[in-house]
This record gives sequence, structure tokens and C-alpha cells, in this order.
Amino acid sequence: MTIVQFALLGAALFSIGLYGVLTRRNAVLVLASVEVMLAAVNVNLVAFDVYLGDTASTGQVMALFIIALAAAEVGIGIAIVLMIFRNRRSADVDELDTMRN
Repeated sequence: MTIVQFALLGAALFSIGLYGVLTRRNAVLVLASVEVMLAAVNVNLVAFDVYLGDTASTGQVMALFIIALAAAEVGIGIAIVLMIFRNRRSADVDELDTMRN
């Protein structure tokens, strides 16, 4: 496979994730869409790292950092969504325009 195919895959994944972030109302689905966007970034980082032939594998190392960041984001994000759901009985992001109960 060529670098163009990987770049197109990354662009398609990022576009799908962006569409999900902009159109979904459920906070859990918004978090899942952000994860798809981070996966697209990882695909591009690894593809360009292999394409450039970097001996230090900096793209792959950065992809591992992004995976760790994504895991932390999911843990904290789900905890916040669960607390909002407990207080308001809804995870609809349109209803979260104020910080008061």
C-alpha cells in the first residue's frame, strides 16, 4: 500500500469522527467520535513514520502517547458523563448549556 492510501484512510476516519462530534447529541457518542479522530491521527503518524524511514520511530512513539492520552480521556470523560447523567437523568449535550442543576 502507498502513503496516499493511508492518508486517505486517515482523512476518512477523521471526517467520520468530526461528523460524529458535530451531529451527535449523546455525550457518550461524542466521546466515541473523538476516539475515532484520535485513531485517524495514529494511522497518519505511523504511516508517515514508515514512509520517511525514521530510525528512531518517533511517529510510532507519538502514536503510543496518543493511545495513552485517549485512554485517560475515556476514563475521565465517562466519569464526567456518568455524574451528569446521575444529576440530570440525561446525557444529551444540548441540555448541558448551564452548570447549575
